[in-house]
Amino acid sequence: MASARTYDVLATYLAASAVGDAIPLPFVTRVLDAIDFPPRYRWIFAPIKAAAAIGLFSARWSPALTRLTTAMLTIYFVLAVGFHVKARDLSVAAVGAAANAAIFAVLTAKRN
Repeated sequence: MASARTYDVLATYLAASAVGDAIPLPFVTRVLDAIDFPPRYRWIFAPIKAAAAIGLFSARWSPALTRLTTAMLTIYFVLAVGFHVKARDLSVAAVGAAANAAIFAVLTAKRN
């Protein structure tokens, strides 16, 4: 498992992203419009990311929960990449989704 600080940084990033999704920030709306994600389902991103942040913050107390969280985030970001590819959107957001998928995959595979 990576250091607790690594998970804290990633948890903070996801918590901030959850806030950006909840508002929603114009950048978030543009990205979701670009991949044709239905507006009526966009509310789901904030609670998913908030729950993921909690799972990552738990690294000190529950390594198993943290590993499950990183595995689920890997799937989440792989699906995000798929949405970008399907929409032929090769933007910065698509690259970010791919980078996030890679980061969380590595963290999931990393041994304790």
